[in-house]
Amino acid sequence: MTTVDIYAEPATPALPHSGFELDLSRAALVLTDPQIDFLSPAGVSWPVFGESITENDTVAHISQLLDAAKAAGIVVAVSPHYFYPTDKTWTFGDPLEQFMQAVGMFGRTGALTTEGFAGSGADFLPVYHDHLHDGRTVIVSPHKIVGPESNDLVLQLRKRGVSQVLLAGMAANLCLEGHMRELVEQGFEVVVVKDATAGPRLPEGDGYLAALVNFRFLANGIWTTEQTVRALAVS
Repeated sequence: MTTVDIYAEPATPALPHSGFELDLSRAALVLTDPQIDFLSPAGVSWPVFGESITENDTVAHISQLLDAAKAAGIVVAVSPHYFYPTDKTWTFGDPLEQFMQAVGMFGRTGALTTEGFAGSGADFLPVYHDHLHDGRTVIVSPHKIVGPESNDLVLQLRKRGVSQVLLAGMAANLCLEGHMRELVEQGFEVVVVKDATAGPRLPEGDGYLAALVNFRFLANGIWTTEQTVRALAVS
């Protein structure tokens, strides 16, 4: 009996190729939420995301992207997700917000302090610290729902002459997809690195599969980590 890979790219896609070509002089690697609460078994969302993260080898693939991007000398930017005590006064929220609020996901003690931040669920995964704390990585202000409309990511990329984005991080059908959509709307070419992300698995559906379908319609490219690393090395 033949096993069908539900995540495989279609053998005969109906939509045309975008014609995307990587230009390192105007490219950036953008990571969404490379944080403990998503990517560590100690994180509060691991029961929902862990299986997909493990299957995709997401943690290692993000590390490989960081190594390659730093070696290539391109801009690296992180769009993190933080919640402060004042955010608890919001009077409504979608199901995702309700979940994150209930489990204390990405919680920080305040906007103007790092007290209690190191090693918390809001902190970056320790394996990424050397790259993300190197004084060159752009850590933008936090997004609050799923997209970068509420932070300064677009401004930071524009100020650096970036018009192409290699996009990876968490979570595939949520913050990653939200960032992809807004960056496309803002005039960026966006390539999603499909095995450097992962999605939730719930009775509501397979978030990773849902995201892949939408990436195929909207992204300028869908690459693997291996393809991305190779392109960064030769471009």
